[in-house]
Amino acid sequence: MNDPDPGLFGPDSVTWQMHGDPMMWVAGVRALYLQALHPRAVRGVMQNSDFRDDAWGRLMRTADFVGTLTYGTTRSAERYGARVRKIHRHLAATDPDTGEVYRIDEPDLLLWVHCAEVDSYLQVQLRSGFPLTAGQADRYIDEQRESARLVGLDPADVPATTGALAAYFAEVRPVLAAGPEASDVDDFLRDPPVPALLVPARALIWRRVAALAYDSLPAYAHELYGRAAPPRAGVDRRLRLTGTALRSVPAGLRWRLPPQHIVKAMARLGPGSRPAPYELRRQAAILDGPGRAQQP
Repeated sequence: MNDPDPGLFGPDSVTWQMHGDPMMWVAGVRALYLQALHPRAVRGVMQNSDFRDDAWGRLMRTADFVGTLTYGTTRSAERYGARVRKIHRHLAATDPDTGEVYRIDEPDLLLWVHCAEVDSYLQVQLRSGFPLTAGQADRYIDEQRESARLVGLDPADVPATTGALAAYFAEVRPVLAAGPEASDVDDFLRDPPVPALLVPARALIWRRVAALAYDSLPAYAHELYGRAAPPRAGVDRRLRLTGTALRSVPAGLRWRLPPQHIVKAMARLGPGSRPAPYELRRQAAILDGPGRAQQP
């Protein structure tokens, strides 16, 4: 009898443990804010999708993609990646200033989207109190090169450590700007249209989540959006409080919400595959050595 397929990452990975944390939702919104600051990348999204009318759907599709790659079988992850690559191959965007038509799967655009995403996931988790050592943070960035491969990037061209990721952001910083499309994303995330029955929830829950995600952006992002950056210590305190509150909700309850990627993975691999922060603490004691985060 064959052993069950652990998927691309498996329970021993940092990705497996971290992506089951509820603060990933805050991190996902932060990623949208950050990704919108690359004019060519966000233009490709806005010109090829109904983001303004279906931003919720886009957020859920992104969550489904991340969930499938993290917890699905190898076959399901590879098939999802192939589908995404196929869609992107047929899409293009037009620069309104120059008239240039360009493909949205250009490597530099895919790399920006990838790096903004993994940076958001890692930063929100670290700052909200999720237990990651420096070595585990590096391993997470390295593991995520597998996700980059599935969207069409050569893993050799993708940052593999936190230091390399920081260097990438320093290099790309001059091309970033808050153009009209970024303003549209900002306006939507701050005040999304919802059915009348959900207006109270938008005021009580969503606006707080969006504000926290925005406040956790790096200082240069605040500068580009044209609003003063809040004190980092205060943002970190709010991230920790929010993380504590969300993590107090029983994981079994959270994971039973659709599409139930974690529940299905545990059914496939057994209860020992349950994502939990203490698994990272155990791994750190065994695997992490001094100075790993500085290694290339």
